[in-house]
Amino acid sequence: MIKVLDEISARLDYCSLENTQREFQLSVDLHLPGKGITAIFGESGSGKTTLLRCLAGLEKGARGTISVQGKVWQDDKNFMPTHLREVGYVFQEASLFPHLNVRENILFGLKRLGRDAGNSNLNQIIEQMDLGDFLLNYPSELSGGERQRVAIARALVVEPAVLLMDEPLAALDTNRKFEILPYLESLHELYELPIIYVTHSIDEVARLADYIVVMDKGKVLTRGALSEVMEDISSPVFLGEDMGAVIEAEVIESDQDWHLIRAKFDGGHLWIKDSGDKLGKKIRIRILARDVSLALENHSNTSIINRLKAKVVSLGNDRDPSMLLVSLEIGNTLIISRISKRSAHQLKIAQGSEVWAQIKGVAILR
Repeated sequence: MIKVLDEISARLDYCSLENTQREFQLSVDLHLPGKGITAIFGESGSGKTTLLRCLAGLEKGARGTISVQGKVWQDDKNFMPTHLREVGYVFQEASLFPHLNVRENILFGLKRLGRDAGNSNLNQIIEQMDLGDFLLNYPSELSGGERQRVAIARALVVEPAVLLMDEPLAALDTNRKFEILPYLESLHELYELPIIYVTHSIDEVARLADYIVVMDKGKVLTRGALSEVMEDISSPVFLGEDMGAVIEAEVIESDQDWHLIRAKFDGGHLWIKDSGDKLGKKIRIRILARDVSLALENHSNTSIINRLKAKVVSLGNDRDPSMLLVSLEIGNTLIISRISKRSAHQLKIAQGSEVWAQIKGVAILR
């Protein structure tokens, strides 16, 4: 069985010279959950990959302390080499050996550690990554998504304590990304395995992550549970058109006549396009702030079918000086509306106001 960790702790200070003109400084102090997916999010050059490499022991110049479930991987006196850190690492490119077939690529890590495949969870992982039909194929015969699934299987078969993933979808086209996302979700569901997932895509964060660390210029801007960070309009993280809430819901009704499902969350329910989800299924949905308009009354003569009574919790400025961010409470759930300041003035929107949130669009993430 893959191991379960209580916590990952990393306090690091690292400096690197990328070229003669530019110096990069990483300075972080993190305590990460011991299970689920932690997204390390930020723009290119923010230090995401450098942090991941430090955790893996690939940057020997990094100073500080790294501990996993109380086991010290690195401190001022000791530096545990990469092969002893019990990490699985998935790079942007699959980096498979071209002269080895799929099965041989998957087993490579075990052989390097001197372990027998018979004592591993090899068959289970092959089944979960849906690779049974490709075991004798070579990397050149696989699609980009298939190669990345092999890379994930290779990282898992060594039964790592932590799975590190460095933008595993970045090298894939849109179709291949959609192909591999369900497999990433299955890791989340099948294993009590902490996954640290580097990405600059907020769509991937919203779909996969439980916890998020936002980085900029080598430092941590903010961190916390995904829903808390995404819903915080005072956060230093600016997502622009991607700003919105991610909430957990359950499918409770199917309307076959109109091809809709009704999803219940803590505070109400939403009608959503039917994508084949069965009754009782837990789903994650995303509501973008730009898709939430406000009204003082519940207007029935409208095309918007999702209208929920809400209370204004707080107001925040948008980078666009003409726009306003409004944090809304529906039961115990928070969502965000992005409206013009003129509209807010006309409606007399203020903290504590009761309004109707008119939700124009809802996306099912999983």
